[in-house]
Amino acid sequence: MSLLAPAPTPSTRTDALERLLGGIAISIRSQRRVAPAVETAIALDTGALSLVYVLAGRVRPPAGSGIPDSLAAGDAMLVSGRRSLTLQVPAGAEVLASHLVLSDSAVHLADLLPDSAWIRGFAELEPAAAALAQHMGGDGTTCERDGDLVICRMMATTLLQSVIRAWSRIGCAPQGWPSRTNDPFLDRVVDAVADAPGRLWTVEQMASISALSRSVFAERFRAAFGSSPAQYVADVRMRAARALLIDGRGVSEVSRELGYGSDEGFSRAFRRHTGMTPSAWRARETTARA
Repeated sequence: MSLLAPAPTPSTRTDALERLLGGIAISIRSQRRVAPAVETAIALDTGALSLVYVLAGRVRPPAGSGIPDSLAAGDAMLVSGRRSLTLQVPAGAEVLASHLVLSDSAVHLADLLPDSAWIRGFAELEPAAAALAQHMGGDGTTCERDGDLVICRMMATTLLQSVIRAWSRIGCAPQGWPSRTNDPFLDRVVDAVADAPGRLWTVEQMASISALSRSVFAERFRAAFGSSPAQYVADVRMRAARALLIDGRGVSEVSRELGYGSDEGFSRAFRRHTGMTPSAWRARETTARA
């Protein structure tokens, strides 16, 4: 039996990109403009999406990073935060550097984003977003006036969406992206689990959503993900749990939202996944991000 799925049509890829862009929700960890009088190194945060737009001059990523030797005014770069990276900003150059964190409703999208992406000529590809970037970051402070937080978050979201779209348009995305599986039947299940991680998912329910038989679904799923559907659901729940805990939600609230029968059952599952209790993990992460 072949496990090959039909190649995605252009409309399928368009729909998947629309879902990805529409699902993006972020908070701003930091955002500033850097225009040094002498050459300065800026570290891009780990554990956050780093969005860099070059406003003037050129900046240099580190050698061996897989990123071009330099990025010029009008270029943009997105770094996933899965590895550390430092940019050299010479005197006379200016960059907008935003460090963004996916909200709990969007944390499942992290796996779809590239480790690093750069777009030469972003200002020509996305002129409206590039014009928006000219007004972001201000004097290096974060948003401070009443209502600024909402406006700044909307502007950063628009810029991030535009960078992802431009990266896709210039042909840098892998075949079938942004599908994780390149299989539209399995993509239905991935979307459904992401939308409702607290649902009591069974293989039969997931197979029904995929419009496949139970045996064919289970075989295709394991071939695509390297794990069982049950393990996949558990991983999605733990990803959502970490995001909810960081957002300040209580252990009992997270446990109920993610469909666990008791706080104890949730705590055991969380400890198996992270090696720590939910409270201890949150305390560690809160200290690390302070």
